[in-house]
Amino acid sequence: MKRTIIFCALVAVSGLLIAFGPYFIFKACSAGCCSEYPTCYWMTGTLRGIGIIIAGLGIFSVLYNDPKTQLGISIAICLTGIIALLVTHVIIGGCALKNMNCRLVAIPALTVIEIFVIIYSGLNIFIFRKK
Repeated sequence: MKRTIIFCALVAVSGLLIAFGPYFIFKACSAGCCSEYPTCYWMTGTLRGIGIIIAGLGIFSVLYNDPKTQLGISIAICLTGIIALLVTHVIIGGCALKNMNCRLVAIPALTVIEIFVIIYSGLNIFIFRKK
């Protein structure tokens, strides 16, 4: 049970960092003038929803103690983390200029958090698969 609570807390905090980190901690680019939005604006908007899903799945993982349910939640967290990584680098990405704040600060920080979520939930999948 203690490991489940630690997993829940780490995943929920990571999901909240993915969702709200680009707005408050490692700021990405904001809306430009004349109603033009940079690419990272759309990336951070998409990651806000994905991060909230990851945080919600992390909270749900503490509510259900059945190993099969834990396995399913861990698989969902891992797949959502992969989607978040793909949104950050492939599907939407950041601004084209290399000196923009999203390329220098937000994308590296998000990448580290997303890889952490994928690896940690992957380890959790391996543990629950054994049970």
